[in-house]
Amino acid sequence: MKRVLRIVIALLIVFLMVSAGTLGPYALRVQHFAANPAKGYSADFYLYISPDAKRSARAGQVVTILVQPNNSGVNSADPKVHRRDAWWTGFERQKIADELGVILLVPAFIRPGEDWQILTHALDRDTLTTERVDLQRIDLQLIAMIDDARAELATLGIQTDEKVLIQGFSASGMFANRFTLLHPERVKAATIGSPGGWPIAPVASFQGEQLPYPAGISDLELLTNVPFDAVAYNAVPQLIYMGSADDNDSLDYTDGWDKQDAQVVDRLFGADPLARWEAARLIYQQAGANVQFLLIEGAGHDRRALQKYSTEFFEKVLDGAKP
Repeated sequence: MKRVLRIVIALLIVFLMVSAGTLGPYALRVQHFAANPAKGYSADFYLYISPDAKRSARAGQVVTILVQPNNSGVNSADPKVHRRDAWWTGFERQKIADELGVILLVPAFIRPGEDWQILTHALDRDTLTTERVDLQRIDLQLIAMIDDARAELATLGIQTDEKVLIQGFSASGMFANRFTLLHPERVKAATIGSPGGWPIAPVASFQGEQLPYPAGISDLELLTNVPFDAVAYNAVPQLIYMGSADDNDSLDYTDGWDKQDAQVVDRLFGADPLARWEAARLIYQQAGANVQFLLIEGAGHDRRALQKYSTEFFEKVLDGAKP
């Protein structure tokens, strides 16, 4: 019995040592910011400062923040569910922050259970129209988080760029796609992976038919009280990428799309993500957007397998090279 107990204790010690070695660096460096409605945000967020970001700051350089929108995939009114997911998202993406030498910011927006039609993690239409105070204009809440983080970092002697990198895949790709269009003046570059079957078109109409948000921008000013800034938007380097075998289509679900808007996209551009790909590329090209469309042959809906394309794109942006 004593031998068994010793083995169990030894295994536990090994487990704790491995866990400390794996989680330790991130757990020691990540900062938790609690929701602060007085400062403009009603959800928590996490901030991770990579070692190279610290070194750059000490050398007097301005450091860039990388925003990774959270995407728990779970409807729950419990903030702890989404905080836990955001923490682990940050843990996984810390390697990207380390590679790029940036600071990582991950919001922990809830994806509500009762008001399930508000797909916060995709920045859908309902997030711009809801009267729920805690979920109102989470795009502006994210900007408030960024500004609060920058102020805190400045007290540590870390000066940061007002413009951020933003990346996402699937629902968080939709968030990154739409946030960039809503606030191009705050985005240094964006990478958008598999954005739910249709990246928002930066045009108001197609073949004489109106494209309301998030199909397009025909009613964007009505929803936000701010006109679309095409000049600022077209200056943002973007990568929109997807696997050729990816059939993940958010238009099939009513939490992220109003049925009539989804039907417009299906009718005008195709019934599935791959069928719509070329139409979207041409619309972006004709609108003058600084966007690369990358279709990876044979790949499915697999963020990990495709992450390298996002990271490589950001490396070029940060190096000052044309992506």
